[in-house]
Amino acid sequence: MLRSILLVILFAFSGAAFADGFNYNSVTVSYGQIDFDDFNADGDTIGINGSAAVSESFHVFASYNVGELDDGIATLDVDSWNAGIGYNNSLSDSIDLVVGLSYEYIDLSAPGFGSVDDNGFGLSVGLRMAASDKLEIDAGIAYVDMSDNGDNTAFGGGLLYSFTENFALGLSASFDDDVTAYNVGGRFYFGN
Repeated sequence: MLRSILLVILFAFSGAAFADGFNYNSVTVSYGQIDFDDFNADGDTIGINGSAAVSESFHVFASYNVGELDDGIATLDVDSWNAGIGYNNSLSDSIDLVVGLSYEYIDLSAPGFGSVDDNGFGLSVGLRMAASDKLEIDAGIAYVDMSDNGDNTAFGGGLLYSFTENFALGLSASFDDDVTAYNVGGRFYFGN
């Protein structure tokens, strides 16, 4: 379950496009819904993530997410964060290949039952595609390997509509064997 939650967080959002190319300097605030098939549990998450270009081809990123899962018997609090470095390469004027490598951390706690935490690494590969100067389509795959809880792979995608050069709204979804997640969020760009 820990690695499934982390995969959902990796897919929260990617970026936005304009005639000048993709901007990797942003902060996104998001709300998500998670549904665990095997555990008959679902919940809400709130997150903030950011990205900053350090060169034309590299960017750093980080995210922090909190959430609450409910299976009808107990409530589980989720806190997670990650930090990493990404590589972005233009495949064409409207498509970027994006690869990320990250450190992952998660803490799960249930009132009266204690808590458990884990850490590991994540690897993601995806495409950012500009459908127009306002609409971006993202798709990718993410892999998480946790030190105590094994590994997992998820697929995800999203749409991001830019209202201005500095603000966009997005929808995204991710799927693995056990988890389906949907997110909505607002992205603020800087450094244009």
